[in-house]
Amino acid sequence: MPTFAAIDIGSNSCRLKIASVHLHRLKTLYEDREVTRLGESVFQTGVISPEAMAATIRALKRFHKSVQLHVVDKVRVVATSAMRDARNAQAFIEWVRSATGWTVEVISGLEEGRLIHLGVVTHEVGARGRCVLIDLGGGSCEVTLSDGGRVKAMASLPLGAVRLQQEFLKSDPPSREDIARLKQYIERELNKAERRFGSLRASLVIATSGTASALAEASLAGRSKKTTGKAAGKKIVVKAPAAKKTGVAATTSEIRALADRLAKMRDEQRAAIAGIGPRRSEIIVGGAFVYASLMERFALKSFRYSSLGLRDGILAQMLGDVDLRASVHQKIENERWAGVLEVCRRYGIEKKRVEPVRQHVGELFDALTRVHELPLEYRLWLQAAAMMQDVGKFMNHQGHHRHTQYIIANSEIFGFSPEQRAVVSALARYLGKTRPDPMDRVLRGIPVEEHTNVVRAVVLLRLAVALNQDRASAVVNLRSHVYPKRVLLELVPGRGGAALEAWSLKKEAAYFREIFRRELFVEVV
Repeated sequence: MPTFAAIDIGSNSCRLKIASVHLHRLKTLYEDREVTRLGESVFQTGVISPEAMAATIRALKRFHKSVQLHVVDKVRVVATSAMRDARNAQAFIEWVRSATGWTVEVISGLEEGRLIHLGVVTHEVGARGRCVLIDLGGGSCEVTLSDGGRVKAMASLPLGAVRLQQEFLKSDPPSREDIARLKQYIERELNKAERRFGSLRASLVIATSGTASALAEASLAGRSKKTTGKAAGKKIVVKAPAAKKTGVAATTSEIRALADRLAKMRDEQRAAIAGIGPRRSEIIVGGAFVYASLMERFALKSFRYSSLGLRDGILAQMLGDVDLRASVHQKIENERWAGVLEVCRRYGIEKKRVEPVRQHVGELFDALTRVHELPLEYRLWLQAAAMMQDVGKFMNHQGHHRHTQYIIANSEIFGFSPEQRAVVSALARYLGKTRPDPMDRVLRGIPVEEHTNVVRAVVLLRLAVALNQDRASAVVNLRSHVYPKRVLLELVPGRGGAALEAWSLKKEAAYFREIFRRELFVEVV
């Protein structure tokens, strides 16, 4: 029963969640959170301040002790908006590695939105239908339209609460001029979102993260006060339940009224409102205006708060990657494949031309398991590389393998981490005359322990490409026989024979022998 830990290094706070796998599901064991304001200086100066770094490192060291105490099998640490923007992000990454041994993965805004969506639809009641997800963090706001548990459209907007506070709200309470500039900036970003989404028609809106929690609880407290005031002659005390409990809702009109009220208050007055508190009060104004404007712009009537978030999506991803029987596994695989197909569509790749290569590399992977000894995840990565092998031709046919590598490594492909994209891009890079070399720039971006696997996988992909030289008359069947010192590939020819494919495979025999220490024989039957 493996145990996983997910750590979210956000622009406002760091969060830890530890969960174990029980009957193909996740069971939460421990949670922790610390407000560190990592992005506070980034949005002013472009760099993370030493004080913010030190505060975050202290929190991560505490998380590290909890991870050790729970004997966690795998840890994934991701960073979001502040680290995407900071010029000195690499220095902080090295400090984290030195202090904890963890490698921080800086994810894009869209990948952040995808993981949040994955966490919510995996666990939240009602989220499998058509709904809108809003996650407003410290540096960015991710808005996702979901239908049937799948992402239909997504936007990552620079409308985080800490970012807006640092950029626009200089005085306490904010001046009218500052509020006017803030509203104008929010409207400008929402115009971009509207061009992407068009309409966001959905009966259910789910909001996550701390700003949504504070606004939902403050709205609930406001309703409670109204109820108390209407009870003539009776002293009624209504205690608002904590919004941290998933399900607390707030209407658009309540959020607009609350935003206007908060903008006129001083910090200590905002801190006294139920659900906001002293740390959230400093940054709540900008977040409140974003929610009010966004929901009004898209005619959304209310939102329901959910305590789920990025860390839940990270844990779901980790579960799906190791447990093939988990319900989330197929969803993750579908997202990954949809991402690959989107890249193919964007760069004009005809699926019917590359599909045979994908099929053959899967067959070779399964048949030659004793030969290549690759981890199971390489099967998907090989198939992805097979589908995207020609995307570089969109830029230039000459040297297109180099262009292909660059496009794959730097494209947003849902479900693939930057390291995984680096591996897939390397597989597609070495399909021409060039062979993998540890000193190549491409391989320097991949962990050293993966170099051998990449080289072995490249050989399989080269064989699959060789099997499809004449795509109009592709080989219809392939039989593989593995012996102690040799491998025999028997080709059953399709329409037009298999002479060209056999010739191409034989050209790969020397490289096959160099890597696997076995002879490769090819026969047409």
